[in-house]
Amino acid sequence: MDSSFCCCCLASIGVLNMTKSNEPIWWSLFSAGGMIAAMVFPVLIIITGILVPFGLAGDDPLNFEKIHSAASHPFIKLILFVIISLPLFHWAHRFKYTLVDVGMKSASTLISIVCYGGAIAGTIITAIALFKI
Repeated sequence: MDSSFCCCCLASIGVLNMTKSNEPIWWSLFSAGGMIAAMVFPVLIIITGILVPFGLAGDDPLNFEKIHSAASHPFIKLILFVIISLPLFHWAHRFKYTLVDVGMKSASTLISIVCYGGAIAGTIITAIALFKI
């Protein structure tokens, strides 16, 4: 039996009530941003916070020419875009639900607009900045 037929039949008799929502989009961005924050940020912190200051990362790794030539490559731009933009959506989703949980449920729509709008604005600014490199 076709699954769409089952869903259709079950929905028509009132057993299955599926509402359309944009939540899966925000949840997927939230989870991707959380994965980046959990897996990539610690490595970046070790590199820029420990290895570079103690001189363990090679000869002058923060040289402007080296960084600019690396950041000019399209693949590196894509990686930087993902590393910067996805954690913004993770923050937005977590912050929204933190504010809702502490009692601001009445302003949930406004909070969503501000949080997700901030993440979208940060993503656009990141794209523009990386495009100009």
